[in-house]
Amino acid sequence: MEFPTRCLPAAAGPTTARIEVDDPSPGVGDTVTVTYRLDRTPPGPGPQVAFPAPTGRVLLGGAQTGEVPVSAAPGADPGGAVTGAESSGPAGAGAGGSGVVMKGSFVVTAPGELTLAPGGYALPGGVCAVAGPSAPVARRLTVAPLPVMNLRGVALGTSYGEPGARVRVTGAGFTPGAAVTVAGRAGAAGTADRAVATADRSGAFGVELVVADRGTTGVVAYEGTAWSPERGARPQAYTIVEPTAPAGGGLTMTQAGAAITLGPVGYGGAGGGAGRIGTVTVVDARGAGAARWTLRGKLTDFTGPDGARIPGASLSWIPSCGGGGCVPGPPGAVGPEGAVLASGEGGSSTVDAAVTLRVPAYTPPGAYRAALTLTLS
Repeated sequence: MEFPTRCLPAAAGPTTARIEVDDPSPGVGDTVTVTYRLDRTPPGPGPQVAFPAPTGRVLLGGAQTGEVPVSAAPGADPGGAVTGAESSGPAGAGAGGSGVVMKGSFVVTAPGELTLAPGGYALPGGVCAVAGPSAPVARRLTVAPLPVMNLRGVALGTSYGEPGARVRVTGAGFTPGAAVTVAGRAGAAGTADRAVATADRSGAFGVELVVADRGTTGVVAYEGTAWSPERGARPQAYTIVEPTAPAGGGLTMTQAGAAITLGPVGYGGAGGGAGRIGTVTVVDARGAGAARWTLRGKLTDFTGPDGARIPGASLSWIPSCGGGGCVPGPPGAVGPEGAVLASGEGGSSTVDAAVTLRVPAYTPPGAYRAALTLTLS
């Protein structure tokens, strides 16, 4: 491009220059290197003015304003690098040459269109300024906006239940006052389970979701008409547990409370979170001659934030029971392979177990959930 310049000592004429960048599509926070190339400068008589190296400036406009100082690399030859109309002039020009090359850099601070225009420069032969209001724009950059951080998240009161169970769902990080849809998911598809809540002034909500669709494997919450990574919370895993059918029509069990809460474990060293499963009552009304019943349990892996996992076999129990000829199962790990909780025959028996979760050292902190399934046969 060409633009008019005035130089000291007295000279005037066109300057031919180029502006180049190493990244035409930067993001906010990126550093952009600018190259200012002078291919031709005005000639002018007069004494030579000593400068240690060519320097100049590039003008920023549009989304970000300011100046970018540029300079030639130390040791570069500033003399015969610019082609002038005469052998003397601000550039100390001679015939031929590849042009004076000056470089600088700046940090992008705002999104949108950013313009770069040539500014004044100083060469060993003198100092030149742009004549007129400004030089034309030599380069335009498109700066991408910063990504919007999605802070939406949900938590479930329990991670499993029988079909039709009511699950307490709480959320935070949503737009204050926004309508929030809470829905079941089966992989990437939605299920029939659905509830609607309204975020309060802090962006939080709480609602009960009836999980009746046997296809539901997770629960999400979102603003708008459909879930998206930008306006929705990450899915939380949920497991449908089929109800236990009484054996022979006369063997039943009930449990006092469906959720087990373990104690906290400090971050860093390995530790154990203790708790109990809650009393399970087994009623055997099958009559004399019926086979002994067996109550077994199995546990999924624990899942936590960002996919962190604790093996289900990290949880162990010490069973206890009484009544109905009940015999507790052996102490040990539960895990996905399962273990015997108790066995017995006739009448009514109460079964319980103290549980301990051994958490590996430096497990990522957060809330972890797993599903314990009890089977009576």
